[in-house]
Amino acid sequence: MSSNLATKLREGTKKAHTMAENVGFVKCFLKGVVEKNSYRKLVANLYFVYSAIEEEMERHREHPILSKIYFKELNRKKSLEQDLCYYFGPNWREQVAASPAAEAYVQRIREVSAREPELLIAQSYTRYLGDLSGGQILKGIAERGMNLTDGQGVAFYHFKDISDEKAFKATYRQALNELPIDEATALRIVDEANAAFGMNMNMFKELEGNLIKAIGLMLYNTLTRKRTRGSTEAELATAE
Repeated sequence: MSSNLATKLREGTKKAHTMAENVGFVKCFLKGVVEKNSYRKLVANLYFVYSAIEEEMERHREHPILSKIYFKELNRKKSLEQDLCYYFGPNWREQVAASPAAEAYVQRIREVSAREPELLIAQSYTRYLGDLSGGQILKGIAERGMNLTDGQGVAFYHFKDISDEKAFKATYRQALNELPIDEATALRIVDEANAAFGMNMNMFKELEGNLIKAIGLMLYNTLTRKRTRGSTEAELATAE
């Protein structure tokens, strides 16, 4: 039995994908405007989100369905800790806290893990496939936008345990397509992926006030005025 879940996810999240790319913070980022204070707050939020995803995936590592897409080489928590140390210093743990949107995101991850663990597939897909798809492009934008050198501050985008990202994505999608799930479960997973896009968008929107303060409202409006079609490959942290 083939669930064709990867195909369903790609098709079923296209609209959410485009909406995420049209959030002001993301549009500015993709145009090379990266304000360090806003960005480090995003890194802090992502730390809490990935910690939750990875703890719950680990908890269900022997689950009959989740075990088939449990790839520890995707884990981002350690790389985010490196970046937080760079941006906040060695005592970063005392300085960072989840924003309201990130807290709601984390609560949702915990909730689906407890109630319907299969929905963690959607949470994993939405984050990790986006990281793999646009990671190198986004890494370059961040480095140029904040004058970073020697890989400092962008460990998040470096998958040191994955040598061939294109091949890995193919393996991941194949695993999704072969999951032993019924149509109703597949549709719930797609719905959860769309909800995950919404939670990511809420985190991005929280950062817009800081960004506007830093670059000025006029420049912000110029950068974000035109609605763009989703590029699907290169956006800030959402899956293709």
